Amino acid sequence: MEAIKQNPLVKKVGFNRIVLCIVLILMYALFCALTGGNFVGSSRILSALNYAYFLGFLSLGVTFVIATGGIDFSIGPVMFCCALIAGFSLVTYGVPLPAALLISLVIGIGFGIFNGYLVAYWSVPSFITSMASMNIAKGLASVFTRTQSVNWPQANDTANGWYRYLVRYNDIPVGLIILIVVAVICAVILNKTKMGRYILCLGSNKEAVRLSGVNVKKWEMMAYILCGLLVGISAIFYVGAYTTVQPGYGDQYNNEAIAGCVMGGTSMAGGLASISGTIIGVFIISLLQEGILALGINKNYQLIITGIIVIVAVFSDVVARRRKN
Repeated sequence: MEAIKQNPLVKKVGFNRIVLCIVLILMYALFCALTGGNFVGSSRILSALNYAYFLGFLSLGVTFVIATGGIDFSIGPVMFCCALIAGFSLVTYGVPLPAALLISLVIGIGFGIFNGYLVAYWSVPSFITSMASMNIAKGLASVFTRTQSVNWPQANDTANGWYRYLVRYNDIPVGLIILIVVAVICAVILNKTKMGRYILCLGSNKEAVRLSGVNVKKWEMMAYILCGLLVGISAIFYVGAYTTVQPGYGDQYNNEAIAGCVMGGTSMAGGLASISGTIIGVFIISLLQEGILALGINKNYQLIITGIIVIVAVFSDVVARRRKN
């Protein structure tokens, strides 16, 4: 095993990412076999991708937060809050569609600023901050929409249905292209910019970074703001795939997004993150969700499997860190 890990090509690509790709392929083959070949086809793939788009943006956002050594359990409810308030403004108050999409981004950024400011400048633990934000997002969305579900325009709406083309256009997975482009931008930010380097350093040793003269509060807050922006984008892709949003939901997507990050190689202790690994992890979670539906299994089993994945991934990270130390 060590000889394989030391192979130059394996080291360049990443052993963890290679393993994840193999797992993804084996999962697809397994579901194809268990469903008698019914899993083979564009409809299943496109359905899995619909799930991967919004979950991908959530996972990309929380990757930056976890890289600082923090956590954000509000991303799912905030995504629903963005979709509900923006959609209600569009459908009930006649706000133009571009403005509604902008509202989604602004709300996401607003929650990012709120979380980041409390964590970075007031030293409130990220766990407490995100739990508070989760409840605020649920309450705010319910109050604004009067606890009503919101139905975004369908694709056949000539005036406002064009936003759905961001997800799919004539069975072309446009959302996949956009997700990959955004992931590349996130990878550049994390690995090639000053902000990314400081975010990773914060997760490794925050006090050492502060003593070196870096404004740690500023860069820690930026991680949460970037997360908020990506959550706002995820809301747009959620309604682009499913159109209907209900108040009080979104919690389950926190665990799935975090599972995608941790599975992909992002350390819960901070200081280590992989954007490409996160995307592969998201595809595994999405394929798992679609496979469970195809097999007719109760979706609660997916929650169990996701929880096990998080535990195994975190345990593996702890073991790897102990060996390294």
